[in-house]
Formats: sequence, C-alpha cells, structure tokens
Amino acid sequence: MSTRSYAIGDIHGHPEKLRAAHDLIAADRARTGDGQSPVIHLGDLTDRGPDSRGVIEMLIDGIEGGAPWTVVLGNHDRLFRKFLDDPDWQDPGLRADLDWLDPRLGGDTTLESYDVAKVEGRDPHDVHREALDKVPLAHRDFLARLPLYHLRGEALFVHAGIRPGVPMGEQTETDLVWIRDGWLEDGRDHGPLVVHGHTALEHPRHHGNRVNLDGGAAYGRPLAAAVIEGREIWLLTPEGRRPLRPEPGA
Repeated sequence: MSTRSYAIGDIHGHPEKLRAAHDLIAADRARTGDGQSPVIHLGDLTDRGPDSRGVIEMLIDGIEGGAPWTVVLGNHDRLFRKFLDDPDWQDPGLRADLDWLDPRLGGDTTLESYDVAKVEGRDPHDVHREALDKVPLAHRDFLARLPLYHLRGEALFVHAGIRPGVPMGEQTETDLVWIRDGWLEDGRDHGPLVVHGHTALEHPRHHGNRVNLDGGAAYGRPLAAAVIEGREIWLLTPEGRRPLRPEPGA
C-alpha cells in the first residue's frame, strides 16, 4: 500500500488561504476515511501577505492541538528568524543590495502583522528593538525548530529543492531554502520525488523528477494543496482530486 501525504505550497502571510487549503484536505480525508496522514507545509509562512502572524499562530495551535502537521523552513522564514537574532546579518542567498526589510522581500508586512510601526525610513536597529518586544518568544522558538526537509515514503519535501548529486546529509541549508540555479533545469532522477515550492508559477507543475507546488499565493493566486501516494500526485480542488501528471518530455 502506498504512503499517503498531503502537502501545501508557499503561504506568504495568507491565513485565509491556508484555512481553505486545509478545508480541501479535510474533504479528501472525509472521502478516504484517512484522518492520520500528515500534512507537510513547504515553508515561506511569512512575508508579502497581510497576516504572517496569523499563519504562524494557526500552525502552532494546530500542532499543539495534535494535528499531524509538519512545517519545513523556507527562505523567508529564515530571513525573519535571522533578523530577530541579528539585524545586521546578510543572508548568503540574497543579493547584497537587498535586505529583509526591503518591500520587495516583504519583511515589512510581516512586522506590521505584529503591530510593529512602519519600517520605511527607520533605522533597522530601532525596528529590531521594537520587533523583539512585539514578536512572541513562542513564535521565535517555532521558527528555530523548523526542519530543513521531510522524507516520507517515495517523496522528499523541501522548500526550494536540493543540490543535484549531493547526498542529503551534505546539503547546505542555503541550498535547501534558496536553490534555483543548477536545480530547476536538472532532469536527472533524484531518488525520491522531490516536492517543493519557492519558485512561484502560474500553477503547480510536475517535472517528472520533482513537483513545484508554489502556485503563487503571494501574488493573488490560490494556495496549492496536494495529496501524494507513492509517486503519484493529485491537486485538491473543490470538486475533488485532479491528477497532476508529468509534463511531456519530463
């Protein structure tokens, strides 16, 4: 019998979309009688959307309530966590001319969801001091505990992807949360089917060796929810399952 897992793509501060994705999973559970298969959230809980705090609170509450949920670390989650540790830290995956508070990254909207005053024009150290006062320690601890990947059955769940040809024990955190170059164009078999997000698309796509579930929730599109059984994958819709098959030539 195949191993069933559910997966949800990049959330980016949209708790209402996260609730809708979980509603689709609940409907599939009702159809299959499966209340135990885990739900893996593929990271990027925060930034760009209006309520990153609400997303983190929903996930913490669900996990503490016994929901079989796993959350892997995304690059935006790392940027948030590291800013709270050290406002001068520069993420090696980020261009040198950018920082997390830049509106293009969306850290400003995350902090505003915690009632931090608008960050534009402020000294980052002043923002940092206010953030430490307003972001609950439980949220910082939650982010600090997020794993980099989750392997279950024939699927490997990770935020951005993997460095092809490198054993999992030798993968770097920066690659697992940031990688695009050398990964997205690689067509080799990676062993397990890699289920990831990070690179926003118009809709999820199956490339044969990997599946990208970042359907662009940060840009106004729905949050993708999927069910994986062995190496087969279906997107969940209000009408039920829709097969997500490898694209021609994959």
